[in-house]
Amino acid sequence: MVSQISCKNSNSMALRFLQFSPLFNFNSSNRKRTVSTSATLASKQPAPGKPEADIVVIGSGIGGLCCAGLLARYGQDVLVLESHDVAGGAAHSFDIKGYKFDSGPSLFSGFQSRGPQANPLAQVLDALGESIPCVNYDSWMVYVPEGEFLSRIGPTEFFKDLEKYAGPDSAREWRKLLDAILPISAAAMALPPLSIRGDLGVLSTAAARYAPSLLKSFAQMGPQGALGATKLLRPFSEIIDSLGIKDPFIRNWLDLLAFLLAGVKTNGILSAEMVYMFSEWYKPGCSLEYPLHGSGAIVDALVRGLQKFGGRISLKSHVENIVVEKGRAVGVKLRGGQFVRARKAVVSNASMWDTLSLLPPEAVPKSYQDGIEMTQQCESFMHLHLGFDAEGISDDLGIHHIVVNDWDRGVDADQNVVLISVPSVLSPDLAPPGKHVLHAYTPGTEPFEIWEGLDRRSNEYKNLKAERSEVMWKAVEKALGPGFNREKCEVKLVGTPLTHQRFLRRNRGTYGPAILAGKGTFPGHSTPIPQLMCCGDSTFPGIGVPAVAASGAIVANSLVSVTEHSRLLDAIGI
Repeated sequence: MVSQISCKNSNSMALRFLQFSPLFNFNSSNRKRTVSTSATLASKQPAPGKPEADIVVIGSGIGGLCCAGLLARYGQDVLVLESHDVAGGAAHSFDIKGYKFDSGPSLFSGFQSRGPQANPLAQVLDALGESIPCVNYDSWMVYVPEGEFLSRIGPTEFFKDLEKYAGPDSAREWRKLLDAILPISAAAMALPPLSIRGDLGVLSTAAARYAPSLLKSFAQMGPQGALGATKLLRPFSEIIDSLGIKDPFIRNWLDLLAFLLAGVKTNGILSAEMVYMFSEWYKPGCSLEYPLHGSGAIVDALVRGLQKFGGRISLKSHVENIVVEKGRAVGVKLRGGQFVRARKAVVSNASMWDTLSLLPPEAVPKSYQDGIEMTQQCESFMHLHLGFDAEGISDDLGIHHIVVNDWDRGVDADQNVVLISVPSVLSPDLAPPGKHVLHAYTPGTEPFEIWEGLDRRSNEYKNLKAERSEVMWKAVEKALGPGFNREKCEVKLVGTPLTHQRFLRRNRGTYGPAILAGKGTFPGHSTPIPQLMCCGDSTFPGIGVPAVAASGAIVANSLVSVTEHSRLLDAIGI
């Protein structure tokens, strides 16, 4: 584990941070592409005559853009440097032959939420005066060994699935679980993520400011609920075990949900994450949301917000090194040799391993380096992007499909779980008229080792792509039915862990740190090098869109005064 000083105690306060952990993938390594509109919002080079800023942000992922946007909102001169030719990191979109593909997240909720209990990303967008039009839906198709069914979110719908596919005691166990964890969701949602900062000022912006609501939440949940709330920072499996949940179908289902949220099963996910998810998925009137025009619309909104407040973003600006002088981070050097000075701080939105590679070795304490190198990684992805004719495809096709081939192998086994998104059923503009766009992937389960060292132009690589993508093709054929013909697809793209490594510059193509609840905590945002901070999925709160949005906000808040931070909370009404 990485030992860092900032925000190590924030874990005990920000208990409602994660909502979903949408799994991502990237475009194939062999294609010419047209980027999404977010590329047109950003300059191609650093601003002429001004190769400096108060804060330089490395990377334009969701975390980096949230951090930069809020810093601009605070009045800081901020410059985002993005190596790619399009903003968004894992959430960027791309266009091929009129098909607009999501390269990353596809499962969203909470964009329309406002106030203290809103999704962290929604709070950032609110602060930037931006919004994202969405389409609401409430279900996804599930294909499991027991059968296939349309799973709907809500307080009662899942009982119907249990009656058909689970054991005779499953309904009672599920009700017992809901009765135990829904009351403690108030504690998991009591502190707005935007109130957290990485210094003692958090006592003012979070602890004191929201003490009344915290006390009210604990009073309302009663002694039993308050006792349960003490487990929010423990693995969710401990809550399940304490309640005596034994039905195999329920246990498998909870492992699946946990894995989709955070890339780990119930024995590795924080209870706070699962409790918050339950409060969103199993309450009356709940719904999921898909952004109109795709996930690129999220990136566009964040870039607009950044630029609205005077922030800058420069594409195709690859950072070669973080420059350290007299022990402090003072800027970055670009691939072309240009030095960009950071007057106050450098913020890295890269992974912990990739950030380490940007630093001069002599500036890095050995304990810091060892901690990063010893941190285990999640596996990588296989992914499939398809554009095809909608003729012969059911008119009531849903947006999301989940295929589990074998519960006994575990949801974290390679080639076992496939997620499929067909966003054109909700946002038809993502495909030409009468067509569909599809994105399928194996969620963070593809081992990098079998791909390491392969030449992407070799027959060996091409053959392995064909072999390892077959499980996705079969899942797509199952979900779309006999009307689908893979040979008639107008666009076929297969991505691999090497694609991740190349396009996202992710060490070994990893999904992120494999940090298990109860055995470690995600590191904070400061580093041993003064004026260098980190945000994104290698930092607290962890992996997932809401989590990285929260991490970016925490860093931005930490770089301004408590007074400025409090004024922002007042301005957006939280």
